[in-house]
Amino acid sequence: MIRSPFAIALLALGLSACSQPDPQQRVSAALAEGVMLPAYSAWQQSSQQLADSAKAYCDGSQDLGAAQQAFLADVSSWAALQPLLVGPLAEGNRAWQVQFWPDKKNLVQRQVEALLKGKPQLSQADVEKASVVVQGLTAYEYVLFDAGVDLSDAAQKSRYCPLLTAIGEHQVQLSGGILQQWQAEGGMRAQLSEFPNARYAEAPEAMAELLRAQVSAIDGLKKKLGTALGRQSKGVPQPYQAEFWRSSASLASLAATLSSAERIWLGANQDGVRALLADDQVELARRIDQQYSATRQQLAALQRPLGELLADEIGRSELNAFYDNLNTLHRLHESELAKVLGIQLGFNAHDGD
Repeated sequence: MIRSPFAIALLALGLSACSQPDPQQRVSAALAEGVMLPAYSAWQQSSQQLADSAKAYCDGSQDLGAAQQAFLADVSSWAALQPLLVGPLAEGNRAWQVQFWPDKKNLVQRQVEALLKGKPQLSQADVEKASVVVQGLTAYEYVLFDAGVDLSDAAQKSRYCPLLTAIGEHQVQLSGGILQQWQAEGGMRAQLSEFPNARYAEAPEAMAELLRAQVSAIDGLKKKLGTALGRQSKGVPQPYQAEFWRSSASLASLAATLSSAERIWLGANQDGVRALLADDQVELARRIDQQYSATRQQLAALQRPLGELLADEIGRSELNAFYDNLNTLHRLHESELAKVLGIQLGFNAHDGD
């Protein structure tokens, strides 16, 4: 059959249009490649640096201050993953192996001390078989920062160092395994880029999960701050219920999570969730942009550690204002953004807490 050049051109144009991924597939793939995979890679690298630091500190080639800085860097890379918890790290209670929070009964201290008492010659295998409470950053923080642990005493340092090095190695193995599952053929990066696959039948399924993770993380920021402020305890501040309170890293952790949530919104190259909004939704996009900016600036203006802010009325007022901004940001995503994108969020990890 002979086709006219015009008909051939129309056919080629139609085939080209059919081959183009839909907007949700483009955004899902762009976020996987430009935001999520780099964050998981950064976490793996900081976990390796933490393990190296533990060994260096324990063999005497690194001082305590440098070891503490390596810990704080790893906390930031871990906190950045909170809005990106889809796939392997969100399954099998793996996240608990990195951070145990909330610790309402001081289980970290109790279980660390019980483990070391029961296993004075602590091995890597002992930690691998132990509770998640002693496998992650919260236990590592206890050793490096708790006022009751005197690492300047050689005997105490010798007692705790096997736990530090074992936690460091556990984090390397965990983060490396997760990263491999992202990068592997048919792994998480591929599953967020090409549809259908073993995890998602279509791109809207993937985008729904990405938005759920982002919204859950913003809600988690409210819970972490609200718990410390005493919003669940009749307004009585609970400074020891804040995450990473021993190292005064609470606000830095919140900042890393907030920044990562904004990267999901914007994308690495203006190809994030925001790109899915149509021209008639420009006002919603502007409001979310402004709310991220206002929330970020207000957090940056908090000049004192969380514990100090909780201790006086002015500090608590600043924290409550920041909480209100987080709440507005959360509602914009949970209600308005999800609605215009046609995404049913359902329950999240913080419901019922």
